[in-house]
Amino acid sequence: MPMTALRPAVLAGALALAGALGAPAADAHRFWLLPSMTVLSGEGGWITVDAARSNDMFHFNHNAMQLDGLQVTAPGGAAAEAVNRHTGELRSVFDVALEAQGTYRIAVVDDAVFARYEAGGRHHRWQGTAAEFADEVPGEAEDLRVSERINRAEIFVTAGAPTRDTLEPVGRGLELIPETHPNDLYAGETARFRMLVDGEPAAGIEIEVIPGGVRYRDTPETMTVTTGDDGAFEVTWPEPGMYYLETGLQDEKVSTEVAPSRRLTYVATLEVLPM
Repeated sequence: MPMTALRPAVLAGALALAGALGAPAADAHRFWLLPSMTVLSGEGGWITVDAARSNDMFHFNHNAMQLDGLQVTAPGGAAAEAVNRHTGELRSVFDVALEAQGTYRIAVVDDAVFARYEAGGRHHRWQGTAAEFADEVPGEAEDLRVSERINRAEIFVTAGAPTRDTLEPVGRGLELIPETHPNDLYAGETARFRMLVDGEPAAGIEIEVIPGGVRYRDTPETMTVTTGDDGAFEVTWPEPGMYYLETGLQDEKVSTEVAPSRRLTYVATLEVLPM
């Protein structure tokens, strides 16, 4: 649906979108996935993954992440199944059997469009996908305000020898493209990555890299890097452990045919191994 189809008379109202539409301003609670292991010696093993939102990195002290958008991609690109799903008060959990040798990409993706409008003398709120928008939001809607949110949280897990086919970009929202394999990270070494937005280089955006164990430190020891014109950035890992990587965008530069405003967030949990 082209942007012009949003009805010019109400497009200005859409640009003044408020956070109440379902894409609230960024809050202090970070969302993350935490695998039990990221590297296994061969095929046939299992991992357990925790999913939560919290104040302290990798500690369950706020609420559970919902698993509606859970995606498991096996080596070769086929979808794999996550089993034993459970969502409690403070965390969700699921298991994945690593039946094939290679690298798995495991993500929870929240991809939705939000709208508020008037029709038939009543106020309406709507949430759905971009594909559903044209059919489900009436053409005669007045005071139409639209926003889109794409949040991606992901991890990478390798059974046996690492592979790269699951690291190819999806082409939607913010994505991390590892030039250094994400299961081949070592303390004291420098890893190189690229950030893409809708498949194109995400230039000039800031990325925070936070080591785990924040709860037991006086300061979070956050590292901040900025992507180059090609979306590339580098991180030198100071010590082994789990690291949290986060970045985001929100402005009209990432608008689409459906929504003149989008909020994009990307987070990843990476394990850095000792030398």
